[in-house]
Amino acid sequence: MKKFKVLLLTLTLALLASSCFEDRDDNLVLTNDVKDFVWKGMNEFYVYGNDVPDLRNERFGLNGLDNRYETTPEYLQYLSEFSSPEAIFDALVFDAGNTDRFSRIFPDLFVALELFQGTTTTNGLRFSVFPVPGSSNEVFAVVRLVLNGSTGDLAGIERNMVVTGVDGTTLNTTNFSDLLTQDTATFNFADYDNNGTEAFDDDIITPNGTSITVSKATFTDNPVHRVEVIVEDNETIGYIMYNSFRDNFETELNQAFAQLQAANVEHLVLDLRYNGGGAIVTAARLASMITGQFNNQLFSNAVFGPNRQENNTSFNFTNTITGGAAINSLNLDKVYVLTTDDSASASELIINSLRPYIDVVQIGTTTTGKTTINRLLFDSPNFGTQQVTSAHTYALFPLIGDSSNLNDVLVPSTGLVPNIELAESRANFGTLGDPNEPLLARAIADITGSGRISNFTNNSGLPELKSKKLEEPLDGYMYINQ
Repeated sequence: MKKFKVLLLTLTLALLASSCFEDRDDNLVLTNDVKDFVWKGMNEFYVYGNDVPDLRNERFGLNGLDNRYETTPEYLQYLSEFSSPEAIFDALVFDAGNTDRFSRIFPDLFVALELFQGTTTTNGLRFSVFPVPGSSNEVFAVVRLVLNGSTGDLAGIERNMVVTGVDGTTLNTTNFSDLLTQDTATFNFADYDNNGTEAFDDDIITPNGTSITVSKATFTDNPVHRVEVIVEDNETIGYIMYNSFRDNFETELNQAFAQLQAANVEHLVLDLRYNGGGAIVTAARLASMITGQFNNQLFSNAVFGPNRQENNTSFNFTNTITGGAAINSLNLDKVYVLTTDDSASASELIINSLRPYIDVVQIGTTTTGKTTINRLLFDSPNFGTQQVTSAHTYALFPLIGDSSNLNDVLVPSTGLVPNIELAESRANFGTLGDPNEPLLARAIADITGSGRISNFTNNSGLPELKSKKLEEPLDGYMYINQ
């Protein structure tokens, strides 16, 4: 958190200071300055720079870093053809929504910095949405996660609760994303009955008259969601649910491993089922907490775009966290990782980069499939945090490279396939950290050899409905810190 406050103060002072733009009162000139920042930032860092003809160095005889503030008449004419910074950014993204699903532009860099620290306006509720059996358009939502200390948590909402309406309006295929994400919402709950069968067409969902009103508030989430020590069949098993790789909470993560270390755990179940990614450096530190016997050995290689090849970076296993505190390591040679299709980027990096060193047993469903890296760029001479212009608050967050493991293996775009496939069930999401929760129970069964494997089913029953509005702002992103 201290590092973030220093960065925020530095940028605030920079934006309050005089700048080379402050004597320009022509908005068109200012807009062109921002568009110039967008083009040169993308030209210098974008991993797909050679795939976009308008980004190549020879296009205007310019290079983002070497010619940071130079222009040519042709280049200025090109900039003028775009109505906004967002418009030129969109034009420079390669195969948007397919090859590149993760490059972004932020009109307000301070909002971006808060997102990286886990600060958002939220009620702390995360939902999975499914069609109602027998209905052509009605849907229901299952609360899959409630952030500790959020307004949803304080209101008494719990995982596995079923929502069929909001403010008295029944959820359907066209309104669910808007209703579930309102700033203030009264959630109408229901009971779920699967009729004792694995088939879903005979399931019954009945409103139970319970309603809870929740409002969103500014909230900073501790990504270390739950820590448990489980003793079963004489095996001591550690469990950590970790929801985002953020360096401002590395102390809390390290403390969680100290708890497991003190309990002399012999096995670890790392729950990344809803973890959409985060900082690579924090992923390397988490890997070092799981192991400890590979200090200074290569964890991951970051390979950058065409104009930044000389800056390719290695991330190693380490024995300290941010601030220099010693890492609490378990020295394990095997780890169990729980995943879903929401497990992305840095979560996939943990699995992919640990596999050359230890046995990683992945349980759940196939991950997102994101091996690319982002970096936040500011409008400054070297795109870093020093001498940031005060003329605007735009920042770029482009894809700048790929992350591979010791053997130069990338996470496939199709995702990482689990060793043991088991989907979360719409009828029994279970309690996170409880030994009977289906995914954790499956890991325990494998650890103990208890013979309970036949009790697990892969039938999730219904296809989950997705919506961008239900996603978190940085889901799927893996980035290099500045």
